[in-house]
Order: sequence, then C-alpha cells, then structure tokens
Amino acid sequence: MEERILKFRKYAWLVLVYTLLVILWGAYVRATGSGAGCGGNWPLCNGQVVPRSPAAETVIEYTHRLMRGLSLILVGGLIFQAFRVFPRGHRARRFAVLSGLFLVVEALLGAGLVWLGFVAHNASIGRAFYMPAHLTNTLVLLAVIALTAWSARESVPPLKFRGKPKVMLAAVPVALVLYVTGALAALGDTLYPLASAAAGMRQETADSASMLLRLRMLHPAVALVVGAFLLMTALAALKSRPTPQVRRHAIGLMGMVFVQLVAGASNLALLAPVWMQIVHLLLADLLWIALVILLAEAFAERPGLKHQLAREG
Repeated sequence: MEERILKFRKYAWLVLVYTLLVILWGAYVRATGSGAGCGGNWPLCNGQVVPRSPAAETVIEYTHRLMRGLSLILVGGLIFQAFRVFPRGHRARRFAVLSGLFLVVEALLGAGLVWLGFVAHNASIGRAFYMPAHLTNTLVLLAVIALTAWSARESVPPLKFRGKPKVMLAAVPVALVLYVTGALAALGDTLYPLASAAAGMRQETADSASMLLRLRMLHPAVALVVGAFLLMTALAALKSRPTPQVRRHAIGLMGMVFVQLVAGASNLALLAPVWMQIVHLLLADLLWIALVILLAEAFAERPGLKHQLAREG
C-alpha cells in the first residue's frame, strides 16, 4: 500500500509540473501575440485538425492546444489512480476529481478567449474583465492538483479553520488580488510594449491612459503590500502550528516572496522582455503553490501534536 501511495504522489507532482509548463506556454502565446494563430476556430485550427504550412504564431498556438489535450489525459489518469489507490471518502479522491473539473473549465475558458476574440492585440474592456476569471480558475487548478499530491497518504488529517489567525484566513483572497493585477499588468506589457522606463511612465500617467496602463503602474505597489502580508502569513502559520513541516514550508514561502520581488523589479528594469515575463510567471506560480501547501499544513490537525512538540522541545 505504501509503495502504491508513493507512486501516486510522484505522479501527482509530475502532473503539477506539466500543468505549470502548459501555463507557461500559454503565457508565451499571450506575450508573443500568437493567440489568434488558429484564427477564430476552436478546437479546429484555421478550420483544420492539423494546420498545413502553418505560420510561426499558428505553431505556437497549436502547440498550446496539443499540450492542453495531453493535460486532460494526465489528469484523467490522476483521477483513475486516485480511485484505485485510496478508499471511498479519501481527500485525494476529492482533490483529483476537482482537478479534472477545473481543467475542463480551463479548457472552456481558453476556447472562450478564441471565440470572443480576446487574443493577440485585442485591448477591449471585455478582455480585461475576462482575464481575472481565467486566471482565478488557473490558480485554483494548480491548488487542487498540489493538494491532491499533498493529501496522498494513508491517513489525511482533518482541516481546522476555526480559531486560526485571521491573516492566514485572508491570505488566499489577498494573494488573488496580487495575481489579478499582475496578469493585467502583463497584458498591458503585451499591448503597450515599453520602449524605455520614461516612455512607460508617460504612457501610464497620460490622461488618456487605458485601465491596463493604470494597473501596470499600480501592480508594483500592490506586490510590495501583498508580499509583506504573505510574510506575516508565514510567521502566523509558524506560530499557530510550529511543526517541522510548517516550519519548512514557512521558510520556503518567505524565500519565494523575496525572490519574486527581485524578479518583478528585474522585469521592470529590463522593460518586460518575453523571457523575463515567463520567469516572473513561473516564480509567481511556485509562490502560489508554496502558499497553498503551507496553509494546508498549518490548518491540518495532526494527532499527537502536543506530544511531538514536547518531545522536540
């Protein structure tokens, strides 16, 4: 049984890594303006199952669709294995099923981008409102896959939210605010490329500046505030439940906050080149996963905790 659980956990982490790759390639599609590479067709590409003599943007977009299709297969395998390995009512089963549900929603939201024309250089207000919904679903998808891997054990401790520090309870919605402003700032970088820092400042402060440009200017300030909040969350989690697991994840989250702030500053200094946008997004996703796992460990009520802490002390 232990060997089967270990194999399942490794597979779940593999699915999570692959999902990250799909998300990063999706960001590359957006950053390069290749979202219209298959025209307004979905799931077909320019009316064809396999595009012939495709342009570069078609290859980029079509590759993303193929990667998303493989995601469906991998997550389907995750659900199948969860029901084989774990008993009825086990949390790994529930999170695996949720992974499948949110992946389907993710695919439909991606199709909606194409059908509504919210791709390439579309700067409509509709796209600005659509992106947060798409991003939120992507983050929830990452969270439930990560929690599938986290809960892959014989006995899953119950989660207790009552009596926990408010900063921990607010961490997820506060982090979502940061991610939404970051996604809209990244869209602004795609639609309004920076020629220089001074030119960018003039763009963002002009009376005719769009909402995306205003948010691009606001995002660094939001990042500093939310970064401080996440540091407080890590400390609160450590104080609330000072186990070795929580300590390790709290330190990891704090480290990720500092690394991400440096990456964000570098992205600004380099005028947001595509490669740096991808790096910035990767670190943001890793930060999100670190936060989710930390909160899961901090909210978990493991039996014998007092005895364990007394023995360690």
